[in-house]
Amino acid sequence: MDVKDSNGALLTEGDSVTLIKDLKVKGSSQTLKRGTLVKNIRLTNSSGEIEGRAGGSTMVLKTEFLKKA
Repeated sequence: MDVKDSNGALLTEGDSVTLIKDLKVKGSSQTLKRGTLVKNIRLTNSSGEIEGRAGGSTMVLKTEFLKKA
C-alpha cells in the first residue's frame, strides 16, 4: 500500500514529517503547532494515517495534514 503526504510524496517507515496545520489533540487541551517535526514515523493499516511521537506522546496523525521533511 502506498502512503502519501499532502504533496503526494511517498512516505516510508522511519521518515520524518512536518505538520502543515495546527491540530487539536482529542481528549486533551494540547494543540500541536504548525511546523512541528514528527520523527521516525510508523505506517498503519490505513493509507490515510501514520503513527508517530508528537508532543511527548504517541498518536495517530492523518497524512492530509503532513508533509515529508
